[in-house]
Amino acid sequence: MEGVSLETGLCTSRRGFEELDLAYKIDKKIQLSAPTKQLFPDSTIFPENFSVMATVRAKMGSQFFLLSVYDDQGVQQLGLEVGRSPVFLYEDQHGQPAPEMYPIFKKINLADGKWHRIAYSVQGKSVTLYLDCQRKETLDLLRGDNAVVSTEGVTVFGTRLLDKDVFEGDIQQLLILEDPQAAANYCVNYIPDCDSALPYNSKSLVLQEVFAI
Repeated sequence: MEGVSLETGLCTSRRGFEELDLAYKIDKKIQLSAPTKQLFPDSTIFPENFSVMATVRAKMGSQFFLLSVYDDQGVQQLGLEVGRSPVFLYEDQHGQPAPEMYPIFKKINLADGKWHRIAYSVQGKSVTLYLDCQRKETLDLLRGDNAVVSTEGVTVFGTRLLDKDVFEGDIQQLLILEDPQAAANYCVNYIPDCDSALPYNSKSLVLQEVFAI
């Protein structure tokens, strides 16, 4: 679509492998959204414990939500912010935690114009950030017991519904997995260092681009 193109991803080459990384470059203010059920066709509920992981290079100095999940009343239940001191927005079916209690990862800058592998692990009442293969910090996530994120609403990429700030930059991967341990192994199992092969075929991105055209 207009404003989206293919670019080189995290690794311009991978030692001993012909395949290079490919990413989507997003350079215009476009909004991508889908019914959340469409993203979770095999489950009626969002996983209670999970990992959300992304490989992105955001425009320097930007501040935006890469991912926003809303319920059918328009309440944002999950938000992955990119920028300085990013917020991990999470709100269960009872409105917990309150906005002033959202986890904030201070002294972290995810929008410095460089590639970053970002992985959050949500388990129980805590959230852990792994950044570029290093465990950074574990913060309290003061949600209720048996917390639920609804799949009855919509998921928005690159912004929030009423925000003016939107994602500008490159994105190679965005994953949500029903496995809170996946975040710790993101740089091994999903986007490894440049001396290892990718676990997926990046050429499929080219095929999708061709068929889309």
